[in-house]
Amino acid sequence: MRDYKLVVLGAGGVGKSCLTVQFVQGVYLDTYDPTIEDSYRKTIEIDNKLFDLEILDTAGVAQFTAMRELYIKSGMGFLLVYSVTDKNSLNELLELREQVLKIKDSNKVPMVLVGNKADLKYDRVISVEDGIEVSSRWGRVPFYETSALLRSNVDEVFVDLVRQIIRDELENVNNNTNNQNNGINGGARRNPSLGNMKMGRTMSSASRNSISNLNHSPSRMASRSNMDARPITSTNTSSADASNSKRPSSNNKNSNAMPSPDNTDSSGIDKTQNVKQASTSAEIKSKKNSDINNNTNKNISSASENRKNKKKKKSLCTIL
Repeated sequence: MRDYKLVVLGAGGVGKSCLTVQFVQGVYLDTYDPTIEDSYRKTIEIDNKLFDLEILDTAGVAQFTAMRELYIKSGMGFLLVYSVTDKNSLNELLELREQVLKIKDSNKVPMVLVGNKADLKYDRVISVEDGIEVSSRWGRVPFYETSALLRSNVDEVFVDLVRQIIRDELENVNNNTNNQNNGINGGARRNPSLGNMKMGRTMSSASRNSISNLNHSPSRMASRSNMDARPITSTNTSSADASNSKRPSSNNKNSNAMPSPDNTDSSGIDKTQNVKQASTSAEIKSKKNSDINNNTNKNISSASENRKNKKKKKSLCTIL
């Protein structure tokens, strides 16, 4: 529930207190007692919303006019009341309005022009048209003629004033929001990184989840596993042995050379190192084979010599 502070201003004797008490308590005051300062509270429902109103009934006599500045500073909306039976009371409102605009430092302040004592038809000196003319000069400020005695338009003037305060608050909120957006957009035009930061801040959680799901998708995971499962080397031992046995040992000359980017596979392993390992294994195998062949040749030669010796022995025995 919002709290609004309303201030009733006007010359002395125009019926400010009668109007306020009739609205708050539903009672008409038939005696005049000059007011110094009276405060009233009332809870009212407007457009299905509750509002707690604090209504300040101010003094109209000249000796208390110095307190008006304090009332105006604290007030949010103002009822400017004159009597249709007193021409000077309307002229005083012209000065009061200028004082309100000056203290509030604004040309747009929630305000209602009220011509009271409309029931005194025979004492009227200010016509309805005069009130409408003043309202037009003030920028079409809402204008009502009221009667505290007959409770005519009493509630309407206070409700209209509260609605003006509500509209004024909404406009201020919208203006502040637009100014903030314009400041952000202007800063983004001067510095594009600010716009990028704003876009980064406004990224939804769904988009973040979609990116993470893309990184952990089955196809991407399968491609990563295939890369990890690819063999480091693919050498054929038989072909490598045959080719490396015939190849001269020119690799020893370049054994200390740094591997070039072309000699490395996709996993970063140096191809020359693989070739060296294959060539050394081939040399070891060929050496073993040559040793085996030499041993077999020796065995064959020794066997042939033994046969020759046996033949010689047999020939000698025959001769003898």
